[in-house]
Amino acid sequence: MLEISNLAVNIGKAQILHDVNLTVNKLEIAAILGPNGTGKTVLLRTISGLLKPAEGSIEFLGENIVGLRPYEIVKKGIAHCPERQKLFPQMTVMENIELGAYLRRDRSQVARDMGRILSLFPLLEEREKQEARTLSGGEQQMLTLARALMSDPKLLIMDEPSLGLAPIMREKLTDALLEIRKMGITILMVEQDVGLALSVADRGYVFEQGTVYMQGSRDYLISSPRVKEAYLGIS
Repeated sequence: MLEISNLAVNIGKAQILHDVNLTVNKLEIAAILGPNGTGKTVLLRTISGLLKPAEGSIEFLGENIVGLRPYEIVKKGIAHCPERQKLFPQMTVMENIELGAYLRRDRSQVARDMGRILSLFPLLEEREKQEARTLSGGEQQMLTLARALMSDPKLLIMDEPSLGLAPIMREKLTDALLEIRKMGITILMVEQDVGLALSVADRGYVFEQGTVYMQGSRDYLISSPRVKEAYLGIS
């Protein structure tokens, strides 16, 4: 579904990503792991068209999407769920969710998807008239995810979905990710919580110094001494 080849991204005079190669197959959950400052968020912003690469290609369903505007990439079927609950705080929960379908014209399907998403996050339906700013951090993260799903994506890219969540909300997030895949949506996620990521991911990519340092299946990464020691706290 997604094929990234020889990608390089500069911000100002600094090269953030270099020679990144990454593949995500249909209906996979793929995780991007690694410490802060290694370019993981930059990669997601480049996929969604917010940043332009200096070199390389990003193919989505066989089409090179480099150079498309962000809204055109959304129309192609990629939704970006950013970190830290970037919502419209003065708008209600329902208004934020509805904004996710802004580019859609298939109103009957929008209504169908609204029902599916509210069944996935029933707490949001209970709070539909509240302003988004009144929700807890975990509830805001669920709202950010619900809004992204309303664009009817084929590929959902997520930046640190578990950031700041209480343990019970992390469990709900894990369940939600598996349910989203059952809806026919492929997931690419950046995640600091390596244990959570590898509990749901089919494959992972470990970033260091702006490029892919290690990659492989979940089982391969879990068994890797390097991953065990550096990210799972197992010596």
